[in-house]
Amino acid sequence: MDNAVLEQMLDESFDHAVVHHGYTNYMRDYEVIVHLTADPRSGIMPSYLRYLFRYCVEARCETSVSAETWRVSLDDRLIDYETGVDLDGYVWGVKWHCLYPGATLLPESEATQRWSKALGIDFHEVRIETNAHNLTLLFSDLQVSEVQVGYAPYVVE
Repeated sequence: MDNAVLEQMLDESFDHAVVHHGYTNYMRDYEVIVHLTADPRSGIMPSYLRYLFRYCVEARCETSVSAETWRVSLDDRLIDYETGVDLDGYVWGVKWHCLYPGATLLPESEATQRWSKALGIDFHEVRIETNAHNLTLLFSDLQVSEVQVGYAPYVVE
């Protein structure tokens, strides 16, 4: 996958809302679901995009919330918006994270080189920063597609 194309795909998610992230139910690829909105006056309808990081050999997730904020955000009432909105602390129950400062393609690393050589395909590393989690993904390909409201990636049939 061309780096310029990859960077353009990542830039389109800037400053929107991450509503879900995690490995797919088949556990090979990592997905990030982004809710895109625009000023209603623009006439652009909100949509949900699935960023599918294919052949994801490494996914690291760490908090971007400070320890001080965590300390005052342990109350379980904060995981529900209705019960947490008037409390002090981080309201986890908003059920989304602002994709800011956004996603950045990182320079080639020893890990990307090692996986590229081992599998015979190019690998990339991306850093996705939100106001609650920071993700670092090591993957080979990115596919972006629209998903419908209510998309549930983990429904078992």
